[in-house]
Amino acid sequence: MEFKDYYKTLGVARDATAEEIKKAFRKLARKFHPDVSKEPNASERMQEINEANTVLSDPEKRAAYDQLGKGYQPGQEFRPPPDWDAGFEFSGRGFSPRDAAQFSDFFSQIFGGMGGGMHGRGAGFQARGEDHHAKVVLELEDAFHGATRQISLRVPKADAQGRVALESRTLNVKIPVGVREGQVIRLAGQGAPGMGGAPAGDLMLQVHFKPHARLRAEGRDLHLDLPVAPWEAALGAVLPVDLPGGSLKVRIPAGAQSGYQLRVRGKGIPGAPPGDLLLQIKVVLPPADTAKAREFYETMAREMPFDPRQQGGY
Repeated sequence: MEFKDYYKTLGVARDATAEEIKKAFRKLARKFHPDVSKEPNASERMQEINEANTVLSDPEKRAAYDQLGKGYQPGQEFRPPPDWDAGFEFSGRGFSPRDAAQFSDFFSQIFGGMGGGMHGRGAGFQARGEDHHAKVVLELEDAFHGATRQISLRVPKADAQGRVALESRTLNVKIPVGVREGQVIRLAGQGAPGMGGAPAGDLMLQVHFKPHARLRAEGRDLHLDLPVAPWEAALGAVLPVDLPGGSLKVRIPAGAQSGYQLRVRGKGIPGAPPGDLLLQIKVVLPPADTAKAREFYETMAREMPFDPRQQGGY
């Protein structure tokens, strides 16, 4: 996927004011709108102009784009880093993946699913504040023990001229035991202020987990590749498995092959009900890097005639 320079598309500087962006968009729209333009590529150009304006005219999207696009040039190969948007606080003016699909893949990769839908503001002068949204990345261990974490958020703000800067705020957030990937933690009153004495909106923190060295979470289930020695797989064994919630012992059935999956009920992320632990057996061969090790393998080759290619109809 190629990086898109939205500032170049609209022909404005990176520090352009909101008014300068609006004027540039209107000028280009008059030239390339398909209903009036005679340019051969008017429809494609208008789509690019609309996309650029959608981002740069919105302080939140512009701040995210500026942060993500530092150092990139138009046409350069681009992939957004994992969890790049963690810690950005957005209001409800988000795009669902379906809405974002009307624009380019570049736009969809960045803004598809970011934020939420618009929230009601009540009637009359009083209006409840808008809910805000942010993505937070936690350790998987937090799901087992719970924790209070200090979360730093970057909040895009526009000055009187529409120039965007990021302000920071820090919150102490209680992480409940059993939290799972994608779950939303609601912080009451931490969204946008209300109007006319109405209550503030809430801050919705969507939970994601940092990559773990050994474990992978799906809902409340945990997946783990379990290395076993050939004799443990052939003869069966009882092996220890260390988890964030403590250690347990699992029985490997005799004759287990690589790829065999063993389910341990209730040993995933805590909850009501708790998830399961799914162990993927991975048979690991000892290296033949010493004379003694080679001798063992040669003995097996002589005394245990075995052709694995005949087992599966190879």
